[in-house]
Amino acid sequence: MTKLFNDKNKSGLTRDLIEALFPMFEEASAGAIAVDQDGCITWINHSYGRLLGLTDLEGALGKPVRQVIPHTRMPEVVSSGKPLLLDIMEHDHQQLVVTRVPFFDDTGTVQGAVAFVLYDDLQPLTPLVAKYRRLHQDLAAARKALAKKARGTRYSLGDFVGASPPALEVKRRARLAAGRDMPVLLLGETGTGKEVLAQAIHSVSARADKPFVGVNVAAIPDNLLEAEFFGVAPGAYTGADRRNREGKFQLANGGTLFLDEVGDMPLPLQAKLLRALQEGEVEPLGSNKVDQVDVRVIAATSRNLEAMIEDGGFRSDLYYRLNVLEIPIPPLRERLADLGVLCEAILGEICESLGMHAEITDAGVSALGSYDWPGNIRELRNVLERALTMSEEGGLLDADAVFKVLPKGRRRSHSSLAPQPIRPLARTLADAEAQAIEEALVASRGNRTRAAKLLGISRSVLYEKLAKMS
Repeated sequence: MTKLFNDKNKSGLTRDLIEALFPMFEEASAGAIAVDQDGCITWINHSYGRLLGLTDLEGALGKPVRQVIPHTRMPEVVSSGKPLLLDIMEHDHQQLVVTRVPFFDDTGTVQGAVAFVLYDDLQPLTPLVAKYRRLHQDLAAARKALAKKARGTRYSLGDFVGASPPALEVKRRARLAAGRDMPVLLLGETGTGKEVLAQAIHSVSARADKPFVGVNVAAIPDNLLEAEFFGVAPGAYTGADRRNREGKFQLANGGTLFLDEVGDMPLPLQAKLLRALQEGEVEPLGSNKVDQVDVRVIAATSRNLEAMIEDGGFRSDLYYRLNVLEIPIPPLRERLADLGVLCEAILGEICESLGMHAEITDAGVSALGSYDWPGNIRELRNVLERALTMSEEGGLLDADAVFKVLPKGRRRSHSSLAPQPIRPLARTLADAEAQAIEEALVASRGNRTRAAKLLGISRSVLYEKLAKMS
């Protein structure tokens, strides 16, 4: 019996073994062919001839295989001596699943190759391909979930809720920031959603698969900020860890570093931060070694940095370094048209966590619009949670339920007893029209079609007026 691998032949199958197995493979396949060491056809069966559209099989013998099958890789198998066990070959608008195996003589020299058409149609492989794709998608989802769990993001741009012109402008700038690898400065009052926006920018940027590291400068004591930012070398001070402790810059390497309340940073650290941003390197506390870092910085503050620069509380060079792309986030009182959609989104989150159902009426939304919202969206969430807790209507929040929990000290005033300067009539009418549109959007919970009906105008006219207001 011929051995599969002997001392002289350690490369593959012998011709004798191929001939022994050939009837079984031929019967199980949709076609078979053999070539010699020069890549010329020595044999082809009728099944393969029908697939190829050959009427004269005898005439194909002795021809180079590529004259008959242009896209075949049989010459490659013969020249390399390596099999191609699974391949998809295009022939005359057909897709054939083919396996190709070389055979050898007793000295280990390639004598030729045989090929079998496993499938003349990809349809039988559909379940296998679908299973592979599902497994690949599951793996990608698992990797994404792990990335989010370890220094990842929870928010996307869709989590910044709003359809008013100010909110749409914020989203437009956020998309611009996501597409460009540059520092971003987010300006807005407390509770306007600066961290949500920072995470959203990171999640759609080229660094999305890298770490997102956030640090609230105001929450860390001044004497610990340098160690928190740049890390600590072993034994840098009494009680320091014997191992290297990485700082936020090292943890965010390759990704995004979010500096919340950057206006609260002390001046000495501002100088070191500026150097880190300019040189792309940090020096851990108590170390002479410099670490190279590549981070994209998104800074946020509720303070007026320009006024702080004039007062000497913030470095102008750091401000210009951070403020390459500025995104002002308007307070809630300046985008009351978004109250309806904001309430819907927040109530959805609250109800999901509590396993209940809740709604707010148009009158309830209008009641919320009477307040000034110094705490912005964070305060809105608090008010809705308290209203749900106090509600006796089974989760239906109307105006009475809102007024019970709404603070009384910051009601919006639409008029004043103090004398006002006379303004041009056109300006007065424009302001009145803008206020009417705002109230209609509040009453319709942001639904522009309903708002247009309330105002007695067409939707296209409403869109034109909104464009002029933005």
